[in-house]
Amino acid sequence: MASIELGAINKIYPNGFHAVHDLDISVADGEFMVLVGPSGCGKTTALRMVAGLEEITSGRLQIGDRDVTTLPARERDIAMVFQNYALYPHLTVEDNIGFALSLRKLPKAEIKRRVSEAAEVLSLTEWLDRKPAQLSGGQRQRVAMGRAIVREPSVFLMDEPLSNLDAKLRVQMRAEVSRIQRRLGVATMYVTHDQTEAMTMGDRVAVMNAGVLQQCDEPQALYDHPDNLFVAGFMGSPAMNLYEATVSQDLASLRLGSQTLALPPAVSAKRPAVAAYADAKVVVGMRPEHLSLAREAADGAALAVDTELVEALGSEQLLHFKLDASRIHAPDVDEEKEIGEAVAGIGVARIEPEGQIKAGERVRLAVRPELMHFFDAATGVAITS
Repeated sequence: MASIELGAINKIYPNGFHAVHDLDISVADGEFMVLVGPSGCGKTTALRMVAGLEEITSGRLQIGDRDVTTLPARERDIAMVFQNYALYPHLTVEDNIGFALSLRKLPKAEIKRRVSEAAEVLSLTEWLDRKPAQLSGGQRQRVAMGRAIVREPSVFLMDEPLSNLDAKLRVQMRAEVSRIQRRLGVATMYVTHDQTEAMTMGDRVAVMNAGVLQQCDEPQALYDHPDNLFVAGFMGSPAMNLYEATVSQDLASLRLGSQTLALPPAVSAKRPAVAAYADAKVVVGMRPEHLSLAREAADGAALAVDTELVEALGSEQLLHFKLDASRIHAPDVDEEKEIGEAVAGIGVARIEPEGQIKAGERVRLAVRPELMHFFDAATGVAITS
């Protein structure tokens, strides 16, 4: 077993495109690290550099106690699971899993032992004599994982291995992959563009954008304490509601469009740095689950909004509303716009299922100011304590 250390890793292509900028990530022995971000953010390029499939322009890569920066892929003791299963259709499951071991000319008894152990871990024992065409998508993905497991590598690398599965099977396989990784206890780097997948699977999550690491932390810490607007808008489904606002001179209220929201003293006490923004613009963030239907018309911490759409999901409703304030773009809503660009004020609230709210209806949403997030309007950096 081994750890992975990426030290100031850069990737610059011959045409001058800088795909990865000074990437510093440490993956401890046995840790499950997820790289997440929108398409083209550099996460797969970073993984391929660790695998030895892309040359590192500058920086240092260490696996265990070995510097492998310039070593070819075959000498790095890694196993990679790709997005496509790449199984041999004419071979059985058993032969597919043991194929790499056969190429290495290991004794047949050793190959049999390793394949049997991997099949047991992956619940494939009864399918060993089947061909890939006779398997479901989830079973084929497990075969692809089995091929990596039998090599007994120091490190696992996974490049969006669940993206070809349907939604229900992806949820099932997320738990399966996590269970297998924990049982094996091997350092793993896992790439995905799906932030829900990242949140549910990773011990830690590294959020990337435009080749730059934005934040690396435990999933809940990323969700509760995003470092900047990009992380705030990317992590969470539905995305955080981000709006331009002006803090009052006395820090007692917040102006959003034509409405004023009362700020209790606890807000400035929790984030004393907000005091520097008195009578200035900020960006405020509100998670959909921190908004609810206001029970009392006189509720001071509430916003009047117009209902655009209501999605009934059984256990909850997603209320899409319009607020007359400039919403700041969240990256997973419209990737054509730059983060921080003001767009139409559509937001989302996650509310209880009772009550029939119709499109066009004006309602009041209660806000929990103590759970709001504040960001510098110019830099997008979080205003913290």
